[in-house]
Amino acid sequence: MLDAGELDAATGLVGDTWNIRSSRRTKDGSPHPDMQINVMSSRVIAMIAGEKTRWGLAGDQLYVDLDISAANLPPGTRLAVGSAVIEVTAQPHTGCMKFQSRFGSDATNFVNSPRGRELNLRGINARVVVPGRIRTGDRVRKLGSWVAGLLG
Repeated sequence: MLDAGELDAATGLVGDTWNIRSSRRTKDGSPHPDMQINVMSSRVIAMIAGEKTRWGLAGDQLYVDLDISAANLPPGTRLAVGSAVIEVTAQPHTGCMKFQSRFGSDATNFVNSPRGRELNLRGINARVVVPGRIRTGDRVRKLGSWVAGLLG
């Protein structure tokens, strides 16, 4: 768990391994550009993991105290965090075998239940659109959706 970090449009969270991990969701196995940053609700991870020292076991880069449901943050919604801006993508974030092995099948089934998926309890995927510095305690501001801007 970091107190501060840099978000970069090419590498995601500087120092993270996203940019060198392969993805089953791309044709060539390269890192998926719409899965640069994993965002999870701090309230959900607190309920599942308990102590804050265990939150990192979920593997997400950002934990936010924000309604991350599909209704509140549809794909295309931009969020300002520190001096960076990220954009919610349509790639589902359902967790992996590591999440299940660390928190159990009940937790995995809970976050991936129909209601859990609607609320994005396992989290959301995002990509960096404006690089910048983020810190623990930064406010997260919803900027809107570039899709909505194009349509309206």
